[in-house]
Amino acid sequence: MGRTLVDTVMADIHARVDGRLLLAGARAPSLRATAKRLGVSKSTVVEAYDRLVAEGVLAARPGSGFYVAKRAAPLALRGAALAGAEPPPDRAVDPLWLMRQALEPGEGVLKPGCGWLPADWMPEPAIRRAFRALARAPSSALLDYDNPLGYPALRRHLCDRFAARGITAASDQILLADSGSQAIDLVCRYFLEPGDVVLLDDPCYYNFKAVVAAHRARAVPVPYTPAGPDLAVFAHAAAAHRPRLYITNAALHNPTGASLTAPVAHKLLTLAAAHDILIVEDDIFSDFEVDPSPRLAAFDGLERVIHIGSFSKTLSAAVRCGYIVGRTDWIQAIADVKLATAFGNATTNPRIVHQLLTDGSYRRHMEGVRGRLAGAMGRTVRRLEALGLKPWVEPRGGMFLWGRCRRGYRPWLSPGPRWTRAWCWRRGTSSA
Repeated sequence: MGRTLVDTVMADIHARVDGRLLLAGARAPSLRATAKRLGVSKSTVVEAYDRLVAEGVLAARPGSGFYVAKRAAPLALRGAALAGAEPPPDRAVDPLWLMRQALEPGEGVLKPGCGWLPADWMPEPAIRRAFRALARAPSSALLDYDNPLGYPALRRHLCDRFAARGITAASDQILLADSGSQAIDLVCRYFLEPGDVVLLDDPCYYNFKAVVAAHRARAVPVPYTPAGPDLAVFAHAAAAHRPRLYITNAALHNPTGASLTAPVAHKLLTLAAAHDILIVEDDIFSDFEVDPSPRLAAFDGLERVIHIGSFSKTLSAAVRCGYIVGRTDWIQAIADVKLATAFGNATTNPRIVHQLLTDGSYRRHMEGVRGRLAGAMGRTVRRLEALGLKPWVEPRGGMFLWGRCRRGYRPWLSPGPRWTRAWCWRRGTSSA
């Protein structure tokens, strides 16, 4: 987006303050003089000065005009910054490092490992329409806290969506969260104590490791196969470490793209029951599937499985809205944790999501996304094969593809196969 005339006026004043042409306490140029010098209207200057007041650069004195409120940075500090004398500190390459790299802004920078779709794949016009509709809603939708479990209308709608995947849940078994990441954090806050063991897939979504570490728990890896976790290793780890939780993606696994099969799901639930392990099923990629694969929550009836997800990957990373589905007593207790740490639920994002789900926008959007991803997946497979890389498994959909290579790194567990990761969403390009 190009710079507006208001931005031009603001940049001019910023430059004058930083260059010490205007010192703190000095009167700013009049509205008329600035408008004439920059060739803009007086109303444009008024808006720019109002924004500068909000930023703390200028201060308005009724009947007198605008005065400089901000002091310029000391010359020594400005010189050091311009010379690059203080480079950013080196950081360990770990899950948090990966997240920082993915979130660093940069126009035109490809980020094939970030795990979300490009912005131009998202339904921006529909999101804008939903925001305009929300602006016409009663004031309580814009100003008040929501129900302790979250927006009731969205929770009721989610019940029907879950039923299509074989998951039976009442609205009081659903807690809305600000994101899938917050959902996992809340579950870990409630169930984990420092020193507890958590089983994680090898490989797995890197943020799972960061969340487990943040709760001072210990992660134990279980190799992932094209049909789900390695059950023999799972059983051994369960007996040896007495884990409290197992966190996994049952469908379109991140990063392998594999999906759990029904036989493995049944045996996994049997092992979890025998060793008193709770399963956190992260279903954040479910809507990328054309035909739903087995869900642990459906087989288990939400007795030992906590089902979570969000719309951040399919709808918008800015309109963040996630959910936790589980036993009623657990949901009430986790809701208390959320109240203690975040007090209440936001009202705007759940309403935006509900609007898009119920007016058909989300369904049409996902139909298009699934088609685009299928095409991108095919192009990526062909390009990888030309490089000598073979897909480890043919994903049922989604954006992840895990490929065999002759040489590579061991992702986490040793001994084990050597793999490389490829993502197919960026217009069919791949990264290995």
